[in-house]
Amino acid sequence: MVYYIRNPKLVNILIIAIALSMPTNIAFAHGGKAHSDNMLTPFAFVQKATGLYDKLISKEKLDSSWETGLKSIAVYRNQSGDKSEWVVRFSRAEGAPESVYIFFNSNGEYSGSNFTGK
Repeated sequence: MVYYIRNPKLVNILIIAIALSMPTNIAFAHGGKAHSDNMLTPFAFVQKATGLYDKLISKEKLDSSWETGLKSIAVYRNQSGDKSEWVVRFSRAEGAPESVYIFFNSNGEYSGSNFTGK
């Protein structure tokens, strides 16, 4: 299943909401619940990817058109044999390449990024 956000205003709202919801230096303790990969939702992967995406822009690995011309964000799961990964695609309105892909393994760990999606 692929989740799309195509409205530029909603993309900006989502980015702001993610930025505001990112953890600060406050620690929360809890117990009695096991953590597993089923706790990772598509929104959690978008949150993780947005942080990395912002770093790529701030370190000038991606030019400013990726920040100002963002058209859509999509998140989906790739399954190939016994390998499963989550992909978050950021697409911009103009320019080449049109999309940048950020990959995570099934445990939610960053596993790479590129412009091809492969």
